[in-house]
Amino acid sequence: MDIVVAYDVNTESPAGRKRLRRVAKTCEGFGQRVQLSVFECSLTRTDFERLRSRLRDIVSVELDSLRIYHLSGRRDRIVEVLGRDQWIDMSGPMVM
Repeated sequence: MDIVVAYDVNTESPAGRKRLRRVAKTCEGFGQRVQLSVFECSLTRTDFERLRSRLRDIVSVELDSLRIYHLSGRRDRIVEVLGRDQWIDMSGPMVM
């Protein structure tokens, strides 16, 4: 499944800044950062449940906002990018 994770973590306190780092680090383990607080992920159902569970344990529902958008269809048909697109197709061979 393809998803987009977007978040806005309240960083007015040291605890908030720690939550922000933890959310970003968690998302980095499952997908690609495409903007500062936005990740695109292509996951199995199991990995999706794992990601959602970890994020649920990190965010403060009173102070933060985290959104998960479920995409239907291929990325090249549903994502329109104006400007730089730093997304890398991880499904093919990675030759540098």
